[in-house]
Amino acid sequence: MAQQPAIPPIPSVTQATPAPSESTDKQDSYFTPIGGSTNQRNAAPSSSFADERARARSRSPKSIVTHTVKPPPLPQKPPYTASPPNGAPNGHLSPSSAASSTSSYWRNISRSPSPLGLIPIHRSFRTFIHRHEIPRKALHISIGFFTLSLYSRGVSQHSIHPWLLGALIPIASVDYLRHTFPTFNRFYIRVLGALMRECEVDGYNGVIWYLLGAWSVLRFLPKDVGVMSVLLLSWCDTAASMFGRLYGRYTPRIRKGKSLAGSAAAMGVGMLTAGLFWGWAVPRFGYDEGFMFNGELALPMGVKEAIGWRSDEGVLGGWAALGIVSLWSGVVASASEVVDIFGWDDNVIIPVLSGIGLWGFFKVFTS
Repeated sequence: MAQQPAIPPIPSVTQATPAPSESTDKQDSYFTPIGGSTNQRNAAPSSSFADERARARSRSPKSIVTHTVKPPPLPQKPPYTASPPNGAPNGHLSPSSAASSTSSYWRNISRSPSPLGLIPIHRSFRTFIHRHEIPRKALHISIGFFTLSLYSRGVSQHSIHPWLLGALIPIASVDYLRHTFPTFNRFYIRVLGALMRECEVDGYNGVIWYLLGAWSVLRFLPKDVGVMSVLLLSWCDTAASMFGRLYGRYTPRIRKGKSLAGSAAAMGVGMLTAGLFWGWAVPRFGYDEGFMFNGELALPMGVKEAIGWRSDEGVLGGWAALGIVSLWSGVVASASEVVDIFGWDDNVIIPVLSGIGLWGFFKVFTS
């Protein structure tokens, strides 16, 4: 058997260790160190060189200083102090200090009772007197029934208006005295506060304007128009106030203190009042010579002549005429309740404007 030739061994290559100068140059150029063990090859560069390179890459300052913003201190809770007893001064607006003012600014706040409680009884009966004004509204409505009762007994209007004037003069004089003497004013408020609004503490009482309005229409207008004007004042104004307070927030506002709900209520009650008076009371208790509406409406003669109608044409009577008169009464009642003339009280504006509106309508459309 032939002898196989021997395989020479694999030569081992040994890396030459660089000279100190060569090693230093290569390290300065950031080359991986030649030779040595794995640990030596993976060793990081010097600390100073690493810091400089890290700063060159991040371009950030050498050290970052963080400032902690402290939150503002919480407010200190004031020490508890017991509330002063009821009626003791505490530095806030009190009813007594507000009542001492001589300016009539309550009407700028609201025509309804103000929330400051200037009248003692309003603070005791907040719902019955302060909010709903039950005693005041009861007096307001009762005057309409009293007027209708006088008419049913055949009392002449010329015998009524002197009594109204006789009541107006002393009541107005008393109101002047209470504004002159504060002690008397406080006594007056305690006695009649249930019938007052708090805007009347430093203003004139609504009864004065009520008597003035009723006296004016009964003194200067025909009987049926005068009586109807007082009825509209008594019932339509109350209905407008009541429905305006209850539903005014849900309807558009017409002007300050007046809403569509209140005006609609005044118009509806005015139509019913006219139908009751001219459709039931007048036929039942009889017509007077001075009545302007006798159950018929007619076009003016000038209009008839212009369109070629005879004098007996263009006449409307019965339920149709009553319906038109009732509708017009509701319109004038609602309009007089909404309108504002120099800031005058509704108790004088409503009867006077309603009476003028009815008088003008009958002057045109009655023969």
